[in-house]
Amino acid sequence: MWSNGWTNNIYIELHQPAIIIAGCFAAVASLLSVYLICQHLWSYTNPAEQKWIVSVLFMVPVYATESIISLSTPKLSLACDILRNCYEAFALYSFGSYLVACLGGERSVISLLDNESRENVNKVLLEDDDKKLNTHQSSLRKFVMRPGILGRDLLSIEKFGLVQYMILKTLCAFLALVLELFGVYGDGEFKWYYGYPYITVILNFSQMWALYCLVQFYHVTYERLQHISPLAKFISFKAIVFATWWQGVGIALLCAVGVLPKEGKFQTGLQDFLICIEMAIAAVAHIFVFSARPYQYVTADEHGRITTETTQTVVEVEESGGNSPVVIEKSDTKIEAPGTSIKESVQDIVVEGGQHVVKDVVLTISQAMEPVEKGMTKIHETIQHISVGADKKEETKLEIEEHMEDDQLTRKESFKSKRSSSLE
Repeated sequence: MWSNGWTNNIYIELHQPAIIIAGCFAAVASLLSVYLICQHLWSYTNPAEQKWIVSVLFMVPVYATESIISLSTPKLSLACDILRNCYEAFALYSFGSYLVACLGGERSVISLLDNESRENVNKVLLEDDDKKLNTHQSSLRKFVMRPGILGRDLLSIEKFGLVQYMILKTLCAFLALVLELFGVYGDGEFKWYYGYPYITVILNFSQMWALYCLVQFYHVTYERLQHISPLAKFISFKAIVFATWWQGVGIALLCAVGVLPKEGKFQTGLQDFLICIEMAIAAVAHIFVFSARPYQYVTADEHGRITTETTQTVVEVEESGGNSPVVIEKSDTKIEAPGTSIKESVQDIVVEGGQHVVKDVVLTISQAMEPVEKGMTKIHETIQHISVGADKKEETKLEIEEHMEDDQLTRKESFKSKRSSSLE
């Protein structure tokens, strides 16, 4: 449908204007995000929450910068795509950690989920007999049907779902680079001899599982998260992760069926152009959704600058002689948090956040290896059982053969003795 000459002409004509437009959107997105990040770093009063907020916000300038570089220099598109994918997985993990931090940390979440589990079990036991909880159901079925029943196991499943996506996304990104070096990756090509469709399917299931784990965790804890307006944060973040991924897959499918040109530069360029525009929209949304204002004031037992805001309201009061205006004053006293240095804030984010990530990655790998180790142990026991059984059969066979030989010797001796006695 699209000839190579026609596609090249379209790409050449649109490339320069697209770079200018996308560059403007990318600049706006980066400036707004950096400004919001600096606000959080200056008012770094709640490190447990804000280090994950900064990680999520940093997703916008990363996406915008890599997309404009990829759009202007197509040779670097694969490298930019790898870095973008790796940070996307980390941002999803950071958002999940942010929700846990808003609930008071892992210990508080475990206590909350255990209480929620007991309440859900009691509710189910009070229902009709045909609706009572089957305690022998698998954890997977409970997670899908009634996640609140799982208790602290829900947190483990949620963390495993997010970390597995972070690990798989990183591994597949570098695998794509290796396949590209050997010329068998085929970016956007849905052909069996290319690696792109297989990696796409794997990442699709991995991402869907990670997002589903996050949704189930949010479903159980959303009432306790109302103070942070979780729905707006969840939608704004999920839209970036979910939309950009399916947007890339959709463009690849449209190119594969001939609706759009199959030229690789056109496909990646269109994706990069759209991402630059979307990041500007996301940056504006983040200013309202992830505002630093709640962290600019601390409780009264903290040190800070005390400020008082006075508001006056005029109210008409009815009297016998008519209406007379009355002025009502309302004073709000706030303690402004002292500013923190950006260096200390960044150091806490990198060190503490890095340790947290390494800890969860190691835990997830050990959880993933546990069933493998159990399977290997079971296989080893089965082989050992078979070998022991074979040895026993061999011993039994030898015993039978020895018994038969002894029996034959006994018969021969008895026959000889009878014959000798008859000759006498």
